[in-house]
Amino acid sequence: MLKFSRNLGKRNVVEGIVRWASEQKPSLGGITFYIVFLVCYSIYTIIFNNNANGINIQNLGILMAFGIAFLMGLSDDAYNTKPILKFSVQLLAALFLISTGTYITLFSSEILNYLLTIFWVVAVMNSINMLDNMDAITATVSSSIIATILVIAFFQGANSSDPFLITSLISVFGALLGFLIFNWHPSNMFMGDTGSQFLGIFLSTFAIIYLWNYKEPSGLEFPTKQITFVGLAFIIPIIDTTTVIINRLLRGQSPFVGGKDHTTHHLSYHGLSDQIVAVVIGAISLVSSGVIVAVIATEINWNTWYTLGCFAYFVVHFFWIYRITRKHKMRDLYNQITSSHERKKNIEERVDY
Repeated sequence: MLKFSRNLGKRNVVEGIVRWASEQKPSLGGITFYIVFLVCYSIYTIIFNNNANGINIQNLGILMAFGIAFLMGLSDDAYNTKPILKFSVQLLAALFLISTGTYITLFSSEILNYLLTIFWVVAVMNSINMLDNMDAITATVSSSIIATILVIAFFQGANSSDPFLITSLISVFGALLGFLIFNWHPSNMFMGDTGSQFLGIFLSTFAIIYLWNYKEPSGLEFPTKQITFVGLAFIIPIIDTTTVIINRLLRGQSPFVGGKDHTTHHLSYHGLSDQIVAVVIGAISLVSSGVIVAVIATEINWNTWYTLGCFAYFVVHFFWIYRITRKHKMRDLYNQITSSHERKKNIEERVDY
């Protein structure tokens, strides 16, 4: 793909978008994710599903949601689509999932389940898009989440034996590992909005199936355990999005305007190199995933103390990272001023501190 095009996904410099990277690179990652996913899905249909009678509506809905999310991301990389269009497609993807049977079943009320599903899908798609702000960050975090889900699927055994789901997880996990070779700093390519939107709908969908709707081997459900698993698996996207929104609102700035004020950027301002930032973020995500795996592998009897312990773990990491972001308030102000200056002059450049 790199040899095929050095320009695919490159944006016009006269667009006024503030980015971390000082140079432009092809946004090919998302295209490769989707190609690998489709190839593996084709293999799945030949090997596992060639004698199946009828169509699995739930899997069809997942395919449709993935497809429109990919196309929207591709369009955004090429034409810089308006936010209202992105939100509409994200909403449509969530509705595809709900209408074909993939939705959160946390409440007794179907309406509440539907609303939570819509919020979750839209939130994760935007959160993963926001997290894609530095080399290797999104790919590392996404790989950790998918690996966690695969472990959960393994322990659930027959309850999650749908080859379509397992094949999809393995295919995208492999695509991410391959992409990391080219996306590790200094990177040769980005995943672009094509990749972040596809990963957003992919991760949110499988989180619904394996985390939000997690069931014990006995078939019982523990809502606090399910919510805890979601919070731990998505600890980095949740912390990053929350801190960015809080800090921008405190500055009187729109949360939806891009900037160099993400948690990863603040770790860099703190003196860490881009590679070390990716290692730190990846380590937090892996340790959090390890907690989930330990809980499942040991088959502990879940109770309030475990919920409080995991909640405390999450809160400690949140305030540790948030405190780092607040140490650079003057830098945030400088970023805001320079970002406005860059937008007015329609220049993409990295401010070197």
